[in-house]
Amino acid sequence: MNTIDTNTVPTLSPEEIKRVKGLGFLRDKRYPDVFNVRTITRNGRLTSEEHRVIAEAADRFGSGMVTMTTRLTLEIQGVRYENIDPLLRFLGEHGLTTGGTGPLVRPIVSCKGTTCQYGLIDTFALSEKLHELFYVGYHEVKLPHKFKIAVGGCPNNCVKPSLNDIGIIGQRIPTVDPEKCKGCKKCKVEAACPIHTAHIEDGKICIPKDQCNHCGRCKGQCPFDAVADYQDGYKICIGGRWGKKIAFGQPLSKIFTSEEEVIAVVEKAIHVFRDEGIAGERFADTIARLGFDYVNAKLI
Repeated sequence: MNTIDTNTVPTLSPEEIKRVKGLGFLRDKRYPDVFNVRTITRNGRLTSEEHRVIAEAADRFGSGMVTMTTRLTLEIQGVRYENIDPLLRFLGEHGLTTGGTGPLVRPIVSCKGTTCQYGLIDTFALSEKLHELFYVGYHEVKLPHKFKIAVGGCPNNCVKPSLNDIGIIGQRIPTVDPEKCKGCKKCKVEAACPIHTAHIEDGKICIPKDQCNHCGRCKGQCPFDAVADYQDGYKICIGGRWGKKIAFGQPLSKIFTSEEEVIAVVEKAIHVFRDEGIAGERFADTIARLGFDYVNAKLI
């Protein structure tokens, strides 16, 4: 563990500070030559051995403190400038990298997905594919601004997909068979609906398509199979952002039914942003300038 001298005289040029920031080393504004280092995870997951490596790195090259970021990276605190190269070598020897800054696709975030009682899609599997394809694979692709992707397993939206440039949300869309509905006085489907959309109307179960959030909580509830058929899928929102300006992502005009479709849409969105975005603007600004209908048509 290293102590930090608060009386150190600034020696680093703005250009050098910018260069190391591109490597994931963000200067601690309290000190002239001390940095906090973002170590990349796979959507928040690390092996126990990788955790031990990061802990050792924090002790050997930093202040011994590790914090978590909102993008599910682990930030090693208090790294002196002269320790940057040794730290990079040490992490690299153990298969770990730093980064997560700049006008690039940022580290993918996801919730627990199907390990959660409400999860509808395998968020870990999908987000790891997106991580390899677009965080790793597009790492040299400069964009007009940062580009954030989040994968949520259900409409509970725990990782706030609609506040990301691209948000993916697991869906389970019910199909009602009114012929099988018995109009029970105590409808189990109605009782299971967490947003009170499902209801009995004219003696039959009704789930308005424009109100249902596709959470799937009604599945298996009807003993007469009036709501037995479901389509699993993915809702994709575009143009969300969080920060000095806030925008909620707008859903594309279709529900996607395969990971391959989702991956293709994400790639198209990155290409639209790269090719038609203006330097310094977020994807939300690009969509507002080009028009949602135009971008929606290009993506689907």
